[in-house]
Amino acid sequence: MNIFRFVSGKLKAQRAARDRRKVSENCSGLSAEILRADWSESLADPTAFYFKCCCYFDHNLPEELRIHRDYFTQNRRGFGEDAFHTMWFLLFRGFRPSSFLEIGVYRGQTLSLALLLARQGNFSCHVQGIAPFSTAADSVSKYNSGLDYQADTLQNCSHFKLPAPSLLKAYSTDLSAAALVRSRLWDFVYIDGNHDYTIARQDWDLCAGNLAPGGLVILDDSGLGTRFQPPAFATAGHPGPSQLAKEINHPPFTEILQVGHNRVFQKTSA
Repeated sequence: MNIFRFVSGKLKAQRAARDRRKVSENCSGLSAEILRADWSESLADPTAFYFKCCCYFDHNLPEELRIHRDYFTQNRRGFGEDAFHTMWFLLFRGFRPSSFLEIGVYRGQTLSLALLLARQGNFSCHVQGIAPFSTAADSVSKYNSGLDYQADTLQNCSHFKLPAPSLLKAYSTDLSAAALVRSRLWDFVYIDGNHDYTIARQDWDLCAGNLAPGGLVILDDSGLGTRFQPPAFATAGHPGPSQLAKEINHPPFTEILQVGHNRVFQKTSA
């Protein structure tokens, strides 16, 4: 390992942790309840709203959800940011989806969170993941070998005494994946698979065409080019999904929420 890269990484991580603590210590006036009427703030000033979501995570989010996030932060079980747990909490509370599809699973942080939120809300939600469950990567990602990603996902769900999600071991471009997506209309779709533009575009076209009216597509890593100015402990996303987001913000889709580099689009008509 390059020693300079190692030291730089350590210093960057320390700065990120320090800045995250500062946000938590300065949440006065930012930890109030976030209502649906407040979501428009995320589009006008996504940076301020992001800090609001961080403070909500620290002071308002149910403890069980903070424990869930901590579990996936340990030993690098998952990526993401604290504010995203706030986002999912708001979305599940506001819409109570009956079906949830994730493209790109990694180790099951988001799938298990969806199951946990449905359990907390006392409603039924079919949770489905599609992923190769391998070290297959894209131009901006790299994954460790020596791990059975599918078994690990199931174990991580079991850790929280959650039912096993439905999993399809496939690339999102495989015929089996396309058949599964087309087998029903989905209330929520989270596109977090291959971040290269051409694949992200294909994922969008497939999933958007099989989204229920009023349903949501949540697009990961798509905040480049927006007003969001990420702090040291966050990122604005990657070029592929961000370019895609520029192309889809028009009828029948309307952007209703942005939390960091996650952007939420609602299908407003059939």
